[in-house]
Amino acid sequence: MALQDRYDPGPSIAHIGTINLGTPDLEKSLWFHRDVLGMEEVERDGDVAYLRCYMERGHHSLVLTQQEESIVNSYGFRVGRPQDVELFAEELARQEIETVEVPSGTERGRGTAVRFQLPGGTHPFELYYDVDRPLAPEHLRSKLPSNSSRRRGLGARRIDHFNIQADPGRINQAESWVRENLGFKRREFAMLPDNPTTVMASWMSVTSQVHDLAIVANRSELNGQLHHVAFNLENFSDALTAADILADLDVTIGVGPGKHGIGQAMYLYVFDPGSGHRVELYAGGYQIFDPDWQAIEWAPVDFPEGMTWYGDPIDLAPGSSGRVTTGSAGLHLPQRATA
Repeated sequence: MALQDRYDPGPSIAHIGTINLGTPDLEKSLWFHRDVLGMEEVERDGDVAYLRCYMERGHHSLVLTQQEESIVNSYGFRVGRPQDVELFAEELARQEIETVEVPSGTERGRGTAVRFQLPGGTHPFELYYDVDRPLAPEHLRSKLPSNSSRRRGLGARRIDHFNIQADPGRINQAESWVRENLGFKRREFAMLPDNPTTVMASWMSVTSQVHDLAIVANRSELNGQLHHVAFNLENFSDALTAADILADLDVTIGVGPGKHGIGQAMYLYVFDPGSGHRVELYAGGYQIFDPDWQAIEWAPVDFPEGMTWYGDPIDLAPGSSGRVTTGSAGLHLPQRATA
């Protein structure tokens, strides 16, 4: 028996896993994610499409659901062990946080999950472990066994992170809850200049990345918001190439390409033409291997360089989070799941 198996460290989050995005125009969203970004459409279930990037071996990281509103139906996080789904459910019950069990197969290729609303943020989170690993069709299969399919399109490698927003009056609760209960570590952060006890932005991770999850204060005092979902590209050159190609395809570019000071990655923010959801194409960045990493605080005077080291400044004014909202799905499962 391995030393690590001789004691129980408790439940943990292994990595972010999936995001389920509502889109009023499924075909346009599929064109963008599948044909332009180069994701593989693994499965279609009526008005729901499941996609993965070329270096993802699990069933999917993106679910596109045809529906009237461009909302986020769920943010999925894969836990570290099979028993951790139940252990997290028990802890949520102890904290009197309402949960719903999402049966295996409700989201194709994924096992049983527990769904709840993020305390403070109200974002619909789902925790799961079991996931199928289907082979890509032979005509898409890569010769590299570490890849699920050949590199195509703009070469989206994997889902990278979520950036969500919360009401400034509740962001401290949301940010501290994910650190204290889901094990996310604060890597870089900033406090509101006019209220230095309130988080303005926090970049957190459970992996060696600077952030798997970012929580930012919404200046319009809206809660449960998505700012963007990010997909990883291999290098800076890929981000520049993406800007050139997307401009020629009339895909709306929000800002970039440029480089963040925080995380030190290159960014390109664009909008899914089917839904309006903001997508970041993200390349580079540094890794953290230090077990006693001390979170870096950005002073207000330096924060603009944190957001944009070079390139176009990122708009953080009210309303800049776009047309998408989250939270209306609440704890209710989509109709397709309960039929």
